[in-house]
Amino acid sequence: MTSGVTLYSVGLAAAAGLMVLVWIASLVRHDASLVDRYWGLGFVLVAWVALWIGEIGGVRQLLVATLVTVWGVRLSTYITWRNWGEGEDYRYRAMRERGGAAFPIKSLITVFLLQAVILWLVAAPVLDVMRAATPEEVIWLDWVALAGFGVGLTFEAVGDWQMARFKADPSNKGKVLDSGLWRYTRHPNYFGDAVVWWSFYVFAVASGGWWTVYGPVVMTVLLMKVSGVALLERNLEQTKPRYRDYVARTNAFFPWIPKHTD
Repeated sequence: MTSGVTLYSVGLAAAAGLMVLVWIASLVRHDASLVDRYWGLGFVLVAWVALWIGEIGGVRQLLVATLVTVWGVRLSTYITWRNWGEGEDYRYRAMRERGGAAFPIKSLITVFLLQAVILWLVAAPVLDVMRAATPEEVIWLDWVALAGFGVGLTFEAVGDWQMARFKADPSNKGKVLDSGLWRYTRHPNYFGDAVVWWSFYVFAVASGGWWTVYGPVVMTVLLMKVSGVALLERNLEQTKPRYRDYVARTNAFFPWIPKHTD
């Protein structure tokens, strides 16, 4: 049986290898935001490589790899569709301007390889499931995890779909989406993303991998404090005057009944 150290090392190598290839493509396309399109697919690659290296291939391992694939392919497909024809994202354009001639090498380290490491850390529960020989069959904790995955994916996918429909209507320009799931949380897609990765942690707990808790913690902190909610809200408060009212009555992350404001 493959050791845990070998499996985790191969997982990191797979993530880094993919990101290096995407970095090369970004140099050709002059678009570092390609990394966002391959974020979800990176998890898919790591999951299936780990399944192969882990040499167990039981029903639990196949289930988790399939769920990671559903989540990752949906996310990458959506981001690709959303950003098609838009050019490089403003965040990476700003980094390119600051980096000057050294940006290609800087982007390899601070964007692509950094994301590979983060991806690897977040994927820890999935990697642990792939190396665990027990339990051999699906147990009750797996059903809890599967239910959590369904809730998380629903929030993420439906939230993205509702926002896409809202933006597609020209009459909504400058307005704030505050209906559907967006009535109860300002970021249902990010909340759903976090729930999905906590569900993978429950799968890991069922096979003894309680120590992989750092994976969903890293994802949740990123979504709430770094590249998700915090970054997006700074921009929205500057570009949409009505957003402050929305903030006053709607939870930022965890869904809840809207507050009444005067």
